[in-house]
Amino acid sequence: MNPLTDQLLARLNRVILGKPHELRLALCCLLARGHLLIEDLPGMGKTTLAHALATLLGLAYQRVQFTSDMLPADLLGLSIYDQANAAFTFHPGPIFTQVLLADEINRGSPRTQSALLEAMAERQISTDGITRTLPAPFFVIATQNPQDQAGTFPLPESQLDRFLMRIELGYPSKEAELQMLLLPEQEVLSPLLDSAQLQALQQAVSQVSAAPAFLDYLLALVQESRRNELVPNPLSPRASRALLAAAKAWAFLANRDYLLPEDLQAVFPAVAEHRLRSGPSRPGSQQSLSHKLLALVDPVL
Repeated sequence: MNPLTDQLLARLNRVILGKPHELRLALCCLLARGHLLIEDLPGMGKTTLAHALATLLGLAYQRVQFTSDMLPADLLGLSIYDQANAAFTFHPGPIFTQVLLADEINRGSPRTQSALLEAMAERQISTDGITRTLPAPFFVIATQNPQDQAGTFPLPESQLDRFLMRIELGYPSKEAELQMLLLPEQEVLSPLLDSAQLQALQQAVSQVSAAPAFLDYLLALVQESRRNELVPNPLSPRASRALLAAAKAWAFLANRDYLLPEDLQAVFPAVAEHRLRSGPSRPGSQQSLSHKLLALVDPVL
């Protein structure tokens, strides 16, 4: 494994105890240049993980607490009339950063949620008829509470599709929770990467090769989602690209420059489940649609 990614995972596992698979998925998501959605009950470590990722990546970040009365201008910025210059001056909002921590994103109104669509898809925003480019790299790491929690607005399918992965942490094991209670204090994090190192890792991930048989397996899963009557939201071409990018990142963390079926199987629930069904089903559920699709398609073609 690359020494930098090895250190990143080791540090993350000291912050969030007993969740190595979920942390590996989170790192894969960002190495694949994707946005990450962390969904779980309050108090499960969602914001802690988001903050740890932003800090360890060594990028500029802003944390925004989404609320029901939040307006798009609170996120994007707004133009204020400057009497001295007799002109409007644009004051950038917190979205002008490299990592945006969107805390409890589904507590924001649909109008505010939609303000993120262009930014997440195209790394730019349009205000006052002017298109403004966001800093590079640009990631959204969002947390959200389950939809049955009070005061939440479900993210629409178009918004969910902008997230490369959705993961949940779940309750820790008894041993991990005991270890957490015995820790004297939370570890102080410091950056392990800079922007250039991160972009070099992302470039290395993109160079992982996919054999024709692997692509056939990926497309077979996608096609099964489109013809299976149990699937309310079939996978789109954007989802196909997301699956390939995430699988490449997983293979890279396994110190390989080629893809195997198990790479796709490892990331498939986190990448596909929130696209297949936007309801309360979780990636880790044995009854999820993503697991059913994996069981229906033979990886040996």
